[in-house]
Amino acid sequence: MNKRHYDIVQWVNLQGRQTLQAVADQFSVSVQTIRSDIRLLAEKGLILRSHGEVIPFPHRENISFDQRRIRHAAGKKHIADLCVSKIADYQSIFLGSGSSVAEVASQLTPFKGLQVMTTNLHAARNLCEHPDCELTISGGRVRMRDQDVIGGDAMRFFQRYRADIGIFSVAATNKQGHLFDFTDEEVMAREALVEHCHYRILVIDSTKFDTESRCLWGKMSDYDCVITDQQPAPALLSTLTYQGVEILY
Repeated sequence: MNKRHYDIVQWVNLQGRQTLQAVADQFSVSVQTIRSDIRLLAEKGLILRSHGEVIPFPHRENISFDQRRIRHAAGKKHIADLCVSKIADYQSIFLGSGSSVAEVASQLTPFKGLQVMTTNLHAARNLCEHPDCELTISGGRVRMRDQDVIGGDAMRFFQRYRADIGIFSVAATNKQGHLFDFTDEEVMAREALVEHCHYRILVIDSTKFDTESRCLWGKMSDYDCVITDQQPAPALLSTLTYQGVEILY
């Protein structure tokens, strides 16, 4: 793999789904050249091709939190703005792992009397200066790269409480609205979160649409509200609306 191929893989992993034209513009080469590069990289299992677009390959492990935090930052901010419209003073809230959830946490300052329980150390850090928030953090083994607690420790943490609202994210969703994560440990934690809250909010940015990962768990229609930064595909939007899921974008 030459340097341009390596740089393409790194850039697509950071930026998410891109058109071939966007990749060609980024690397100052023709679309024909990029199409040849992408074909070779797809054959090696490093990225995916789909109808004139290139997509990060669904690796077993997620990219780092810092990479995810800057990837599609404007979209995550938009999602957080919409999410806080579903929150009221004096509520109890579960916060799952992930950069989108941490962004929601950073916007909870105006609310009074919150009780927040989380496995997400980034979210906890954002809430440490909150003037009126009771914050409870999960104990257990920390996943150092992402600074969160997952697996059995996180599962038992969420099982001990009940919350008014649970806010969580996932690694990917396909055209049918099935949800995916990278590891069984992440699935365990999120299953416990959604089972022990009254109102369940999925926050997911548009770079995660039309992709899949290793671990399948549930579907969008299982939840009360889905918040994203772009309108979902018409077929999926129609299905979710019919099934009574509130969609904000």
